[in-house]
Amino acid sequence: MEGEATKGVLSVLSRLEMQARSRKAKPPQQQNSVKELKSTIDALITQRDQLKAQIETQMCVQKLRAAMDKQGAHEADEEMDDGSENSKLLRLMARHAQLKDLLHAHHLIGGYDIVKTCQGKGVCVSLATGYEGVYLDTYNLEIDLKETLRIGRHNIPPFIPVNSLAEQSNMQTDIRAFLGALSQHLNAFAGRKQQVKLVKELHKSVEVLETNALCSILVLLLTVPREKIAVLCTLDYADHTRCLPTRVCIECEDKELPGSPHWKNNITLLKETPVHKALITMKKMGYIV
Repeated sequence: MEGEATKGVLSVLSRLEMQARSRKAKPPQQQNSVKELKSTIDALITQRDQLKAQIETQMCVQKLRAAMDKQGAHEADEEMDDGSENSKLLRLMARHAQLKDLLHAHHLIGGYDIVKTCQGKGVCVSLATGYEGVYLDTYNLEIDLKETLRIGRHNIPPFIPVNSLAEQSNMQTDIRAFLGALSQHLNAFAGRKQQVKLVKELHKSVEVLETNALCSILVLLLTVPREKIAVLCTLDYADHTRCLPTRVCIECEDKELPGSPHWKNNITLLKETPVHKALITMKKMGYIV
């Protein structure tokens, strides 16, 4: 009996010893878990502080940017300048954002982008064209930056008077006026050219008899439905900065038709509406096939 009791006591002692060892083994694991949690918390706190700083910086830039747009860059600089490095950095960020937005706006409205060339001795201007929300051709123009600005290589169509526009706009003192006038001519040309393309695509019953490289003259052959009378319609775009004609002439065998109220309205419509859209209206009203 004593031997069994002794074995029982030894068994209990052995079990207690194993439990004690088990308890001693757990604390390091728990300590590691605590360290990992503390490390995660520290990382999250750092990330939170960084996000707060970014938000505050962005709010300051937006505030300064709004002041620049409202008052002008120079006035906003004076108002927000406290002489610190942070202030200088914020003003630089705001100006950079403003410049990026201006360049993007110029591009969207068919304006121009400028990059330096020849190690800063010249610039290349890219003038994008578009019509009715569709980007069309982009033209490039090099300008040498010397004492006197000089136009270098370019791929602008020869019928666009680049040199004349440079003289008229006084490129030497106001290069923006020159680029604005050139962009206006190019976009007007692109718009007229696109209209001719749309007439051919949308109006199979209308025949384009004649046009020129500048798309400043457009001669169409229309047909009146009932009498099947052929009508010769000439659109003259004398103002090369616009997409609408300055003069519309109607000719046909029926001498009374051009002077009729309906066709007088059609002539006005063709002067005030892009030709491909005007033809759609005329077709809906039953004036042409």
